[in-house]
Amino acid sequence: MSVLRPQDQLPGLNAATILPLGPFPPLPSDVNRPRIDLIVFVINLHSKYSLQNVEESLRHVDATFFLGKVGFLVTGAGRDSHCSVHRNTVLKLARAYRSPLLFCDLEVESFRVSMAQRLVRMLQVCAGHVPGVSALNLLSLMRSSENPCLEDL
Repeated sequence: MSVLRPQDQLPGLNAATILPLGPFPPLPSDVNRPRIDLIVFVINLHSKYSLQNVEESLRHVDATFFLGKVGFLVTGAGRDSHCSVHRNTVLKLARAYRSPLLFCDLEVESFRVSMAQRLVRMLQVCAGHVPGVSALNLLSLMRSSENPCLEDL
């Protein structure tokens, strides 16, 4: 993966690009840059600064991206005793933005591999490479039927 900078060339085919968010200045709107198919915000349950950084970064994302092209990946889910951020806080954040929420313990290799495969599949759907399934369909498929939002009832 590469970091996209304003003066860089466009990434090649089958290349993922990381757009830095946080204290970096926004890219000028007239720069010819690749289409953004999916944004995944990573929140570490063991760092309150991780959540604060994501909340600040969310302000810089256009509202139209929240129609199935934004998701949250929560790491550190395997060790609840060391958490600085409560799971319900992250759950409320994902519900507020109506975006998928994935929990993962990245210290376990099988979970890492499974999560990477899941994220690649999400990206394929959001990029339009899966016939018959759109980003909005993906969002409805990923919603938990066990815990519906009060507004949905």
